[in-house]
Amino acid sequence: MARYLGPEQFGLLSYAQSFVFLFTAIATLGLDGIVVRELVKSEVKRDVLLGTAFGLKLLGAIVTLLVLAVAVQMTSNDQYTNLLVFIIASSTIFQSFNVIDFYYQSIVLSKYVALANTICLAISSIIKISLILNNASLVAFALVMVFDTAILAIGLLYFYNKSSQLKLFNWCFEWQVAKTLLHDSWPLIFSGLILMIQARVDQIMLKEMVGINEVGFYSVALRLIEAIAFLPLMLKTSLFPAIQHAKSNSVEIYKHRLLNFYRLNFLLFLITAVPLFFFSEQLIVLLFGDEYQPAAIIFSLMVSRLFFTNMGTARSAYIITENLVRFSMLTMLLGTITNIFLNYMWISEYGAKGAVIATICSFFVTIFLVDLCYVKTRANALLQVRSIFTCFKIKIRLNGRNTVD
Repeated sequence: MARYLGPEQFGLLSYAQSFVFLFTAIATLGLDGIVVRELVKSEVKRDVLLGTAFGLKLLGAIVTLLVLAVAVQMTSNDQYTNLLVFIIASSTIFQSFNVIDFYYQSIVLSKYVALANTICLAISSIIKISLILNNASLVAFALVMVFDTAILAIGLLYFYNKSSQLKLFNWCFEWQVAKTLLHDSWPLIFSGLILMIQARVDQIMLKEMVGINEVGFYSVALRLIEAIAFLPLMLKTSLFPAIQHAKSNSVEIYKHRLLNFYRLNFLLFLITAVPLFFFSEQLIVLLFGDEYQPAAIIFSLMVSRLFFTNMGTARSAYIITENLVRFSMLTMLLGTITNIFLNYMWISEYGAKGAVIATICSFFVTIFLVDLCYVKTRANALLQVRSIFTCFKIKIRLNGRNTVD
């Protein structure tokens, strides 16, 4: 797609996506983990919980569209760009059916969700290839994004009905349940908004301050970085239970496992970042073509983001274990303010490179600086620093369950 569309059109599509993503926290309402938790607690309330969550998500999607209608008036977008924004935003309506995924998560049976996603990806890829071969317009690729969410919704409904023998028509909405869910999820809505702004505001500001071509170069570099961001998440999924278990048994073992967890993530950064840094230009040209060669320097700078991605993912295990979610919201807010301020200072002079450096500085504030300044988290921040200088002293021992001892 990037090769076919070229930096300008691909940048425009990426800008429209990023603009929509700024407001997706409104559509999701932070309900994902909350609904799964409640489903695990009470299978009897399944239809009420799913029906209420579906209704709230549908309402959130409608509110998102209304907010976008106001937000686009504050930009320099032309009508064509706004059309792309609203086409992509309409996919949030179909994403309301993702509540079925919550049910499968609660019963630890995600194979049907994985199968639905795989079928959707296959169909989507075939359609995109067909569009490229038939010289389709940019609007057609935006419509495919909506089609993807619609196909996934149909797939989830099919498996929910056939494999689970459950009916969508049994769902029901209850205002009291809705109030309870929103009471628990509002901090997640706020943190989700902050997170999306920190992650996507650079592309919005690039388009407004420099031009759409820079967004195209920045986007291809970012997508390559995001393609390997799942690696620290895999480590967290595997080792997080052992860290939580240690917390309730021994403070010493808990700190030791945290230290080794940070060491593992730093080693993972070295393994992935070093080759990517040295072969950044060859990789960009190979995958995207000579037209995207200016993205190579952006990609080589962006590789350093992996350090903060890895350490931030590891830090989130500490934040959850210590129940410091509200403090985490504050750190994200300060990081986001830093990001916006530095983007404003550097993008006009340095373009996409300035946006990358601004993001790295904001991650430093979020993950390290604030933690060092706060008494309760200072020891953990120093533990992270220690892990960098002692990363090769790690000893891994698996005793019947995933642990890092």
